[in-house]
Amino acid sequence: MTGAFNPLDMKNLAESIVLHLEKMDPVPLDEVPNFKGAGIYAIYYRGDFPAYRRLAKENSYALVYPIYVGKAVPKGGRRGLESLDHSRSTALCSRLRNHAVSVRAATNLDIAHFQVRWLVVEDIWIALGESAMIRRYRPVWNAVVDGFGNHDPGKGRINGRRSAWDTLHPGRGWAEKFPPREETPDQIRQDVEQYIRDRLD
Repeated sequence: MTGAFNPLDMKNLAESIVLHLEKMDPVPLDEVPNFKGAGIYAIYYRGDFPAYRRLAKENSYALVYPIYVGKAVPKGGRRGLESLDHSRSTALCSRLRNHAVSVRAATNLDIAHFQVRWLVVEDIWIALGESAMIRRYRPVWNAVVDGFGNHDPGKGRINGRRSAWDTLHPGRGWAEKFPPREETPDQIRQDVEQYIRDRLD
């Protein structure tokens, strides 16, 4: 017999956050309204890009498997330097709109194929909720196709190689500043297809 249920156990707290997010109504990524707050989000795909065909099929009736999970913390939240006021923060809304810009820039993706759920969360629980979502679903853009959440590094700050996401989905002008990576788009596509098969079979 297991021990008594503890609602404040970290695992149970994380599960509660995930369940609340999954109850939220999905919204087209291109139609995120103005709202205040910070928190977590899950982006879903229902399109025809060949590498994501199996994922899109699984999401054709109900949005179950995110293609990407992320978080947005209030300004100053990463450093813990100030008292955080979610009633004034636009961190989550801004983050989702930045993602919409990235998807629109990609030459082989259609913004109409993406939907998003989000949940405004008190700052102390944001990282917990994000990590729980990633552990549960291991989304392909978190695990294999890294770089979707990257920003323009600015002039004189180019380090490393072009991300897998920008290699597979070219179009963000600033990403072209980075030297190409060794993997080709075809190689990344094969890795994606294998990863999704392994996850969903």
